[in-house]
Amino acid sequence: MLKILGRNNSSNVQKVMWAVGELAIPHERVDVGGAFGGNKEPAYLAMNPNGLVPTMIDDGFVLWESNAIVRYLADKHGAGKLEPADAKARALANQWMDWQVSTVGGAILGAFWGLIRTPPEKRDMTAIKESQQKTATVLKMFDDWLAKNAYAAGAAFSMGDIPLGIMGYRFYQLVPDHPPLPNLKRWYDAISARPAFHKHVGSVKLT
Repeated sequence: MLKILGRNNSSNVQKVMWAVGELAIPHERVDVGGAFGGNKEPAYLAMNPNGLVPTMIDDGFVLWESNAIVRYLADKHGAGKLEPADAKARALANQWMDWQVSTVGGAILGAFWGLIRTPPEKRDMTAIKESQQKTATVLKMFDDWLAKNAYAAGAAFSMGDIPLGIMGYRFYQLVPDHPPLPNLKRWYDAISARPAFHKHVGSVKLT
């Protein structure tokens, strides 16, 4: 059985669990990391030398890095569904998945740490506002794309929407004052209505 090691409130674990939910894969998730610890133990580091979550174990095959796991599961269980069958659509899905890591994740990190992980009396509001503004700016790029496309890969929901959907959930909670992004909101309303999103992302409190 597929096993996912990682706590359910990790954004990276949520990517994987959302994909697992979309594909209805039998699985077991084990709490690791954060308050649960375990990710710096020798046994865990032997599987994942980064010491981060998630780690996937699939019939003895070990894989880490959340987007890589989503791609693996989409290829194995969701070809033509989560993984677009068309080469161009598949490339677009991969493009936006990589952009989430290279651009959006870093932009929103300051707001997340400042508002969620830092006591109010210790918050650097200047840094938080800079992060909020940067996040809104970079997401305008995706909003522009969505003006002509329903989803990241084009007409259909795919693996490309999952990492950005995780960021969207954080964006709407952490950046309440932002410029109008109507295409992003339309897309977010569509993806957040999916049962797997609600179970593994929308119903989990940011901590």
